[in-house]
Amino acid sequence: MASLSLLSSFALLGAHLVAGDTVADCLGAKDVPVSLISSSNFAQLAQPFNLRLPYTPDVIILPTTTQHVSDAVVCAGTNNVKVQARSGGHSYASFSSGGQNGSMVIDLESFNNITVDDSGVATVGTGVRLGNLALGIYSQSQRALPHGTCPGVGVGGHFSHGGYGYDSRVWGLALDTIIGLDVVLANGSFVHATTTDYPDIYWALRGAADSFGIVTSFYLQTLPAPTSLVSWQYFFPSVYSSSAAMTEAFFHFQDFANNASVIDRNIGFGIHVDGTDFSISGTYQGTLDHFDSVIAPELLRTLPAPSSQNVQDVDWITSLTILAESPLAEPLTDYNAHDDFFAKSLVTPDTLTSAALTSYFDYILANGVNPPSPWFSIINLYGGPDSQINIRDDTWSAYSDRSSLWVFQHYGNTADTTDAFPSSIEPFIAGLNDALTSAQPETTFGAYLNYVDPSLSLAEAHALYYDMATYSRLLALKQQVDPGQVFWNPQAIGT
Repeated sequence: MASLSLLSSFALLGAHLVAGDTVADCLGAKDVPVSLISSSNFAQLAQPFNLRLPYTPDVIILPTTTQHVSDAVVCAGTNNVKVQARSGGHSYASFSSGGQNGSMVIDLESFNNITVDDSGVATVGTGVRLGNLALGIYSQSQRALPHGTCPGVGVGGHFSHGGYGYDSRVWGLALDTIIGLDVVLANGSFVHATTTDYPDIYWALRGAADSFGIVTSFYLQTLPAPTSLVSWQYFFPSVYSSSAAMTEAFFHFQDFANNASVIDRNIGFGIHVDGTDFSISGTYQGTLDHFDSVIAPELLRTLPAPSSQNVQDVDWITSLTILAESPLAEPLTDYNAHDDFFAKSLVTPDTLTSAALTSYFDYILANGVNPPSPWFSIINLYGGPDSQINIRDDTWSAYSDRSSLWVFQHYGNTADTTDAFPSSIEPFIAGLNDALTSAQPETTFGAYLNYVDPSLSLAEAHALYYDMATYSRLLALKQQVDPGQVFWNPQAIGT
């Protein structure tokens, strides 16, 4: 078993490495491909997905080999420059731009390989985006993975911080499919982490990778893709007639979600609310006949007639395309999608009370029907009967939300990315969270790290993203393998 003799490695690091006058000198001496602020491509490369939070890196690394990554990390460490990886660049808080000015960003766009071996293990470069991942795995092997619905999101943060998809209740989170990772650590060493080799690193990377290293490749256990599954969606705008009607509808969905006589792990769904739309949609890995005769009648019981619906038997790739609401293929270079937004999340380990739901929908009717800017809430089912998300515990990985029922994403954005960001969006979105938590004080709510929230204090972030035992273990490991805080963002472990 490979082990961590890393404290001695850090002592040796200073003896064997000589920094250049600047980080740029060090990188130049090692022939590491870079973009500097003087480079013609720097402005485009530095532009974040969330335009509300622009940061200017000291340097952007454009590696094509793991040696480039290792050399870049060593140069950063010897010159006291903080480092963050960029996979797809979709960090809600722009942590993939460093989360501050003056960091080193390691852009992994060139690490875009996808191969599937005879045992169904996919080796995936960290620069791969989810749409290309799904297409690549399926075209090679007719296999699949659980993951999110946005094709442009990169695998790096998504897989290493959880990774929910509508098939996660049957297959687990994206993170749960990771059986190995290639990673560059803070001392520049390149290791392959698994349950037997560097097991502490393997544990930490699955939940807190941004604080521990630069993952260059993931090894993922794929599953046979369904030959067919049910894609379904129902719209209920009439419930906006009153808070009582909205509460009653959600309460019914919650009862349905916990009804083991009707649903099992094979169904996944989310509820969408935005001030005009109130809809529920999902997938079912079963037959259309069973869905129509058993599941749909119970789902729709007591509800007003839907204004429209879409229920169909589809293949795997079609189901992903429907969820994405766009083609899955994304460009391998020059990705240029952006938004201008603020978001918060809420993880609910318990069923939501009538008081909490009434407070929530009162707030939406009072403030969200004529909102300051576009917004939406997506409320995804994580728990319920036989959910494979919740069968793990904190010894399995550093991901803590293993007793969740619902995960809320509250998201407010400008109508156009060229518009000024209204000051009213942030308090409106925060009010959505507060409406629920203030009315259910007996519950300890959490937050989801892939919807990272820059408005949280450091203490709030650590408490909401990790349970105490998990954070304490992560902190001890961080102090061992990255005592210089090379891998840093404003909410990193040990900050």
